[in-house]
Amino acid sequence: MSTLKVNKIIPTAGVPTGGGGGIIQVVSALKTDTASQSSNTLAAISGLQPTITPTSSSSKILININLKIGSNSQFTPMNLKLFRSIGGSETEIFSGTGFGNRTSGFWGCQDYSAARPTYFQLPVSSQYLDSPSTTSQITYLIKWQVQSDIMYLNRTGDDTNDAGAHRLSSSLNLMEVSA
Repeated sequence: MSTLKVNKIIPTAGVPTGGGGGIIQVVSALKTDTASQSSNTLAAISGLQPTITPTSSSSKILININLKIGSNSQFTPMNLKLFRSIGGSETEIFSGTGFGNRTSGFWGCQDYSAARPTYFQLPVSSQYLDSPSTTSQITYLIKWQVQSDIMYLNRTGDDTNDAGAHRLSSSLNLMEVSA
């Protein structure tokens, strides 16, 4: 004879409104190749644009960002911004408030602050709980810009063909959380 003991069973559509906290679905985008940005014009990082369709308008989306950023110079002013796109209409989310000439975003770097910056990749890890209030399809995207020099994703600035020049991976993960 078998016995099944559980504290709680959560439906696949998540817990009811007010019950909160159940993970309904998980979507992930993984980028294993490299990319570069040499412009002050914001551009989306290709390959890191996961799409999710919430099952309820009260759901929240937990966004986990994991990037590896390299540079070709010690003085490379870099900036990252997170956007939510619904029906092609983009909204910047999870950014600080700009003031004066200061740049807003969820991550930024004025000086790379390493003695030999072309050999390093900075890990950028952030989380944000978004409240999109929709059941429409949502695409999340990270846009990047650099004021001078070049910034890289998943590679070092020098990228020489030896064991010390690592090629890494980055990801953008989404979890629908019942509210």
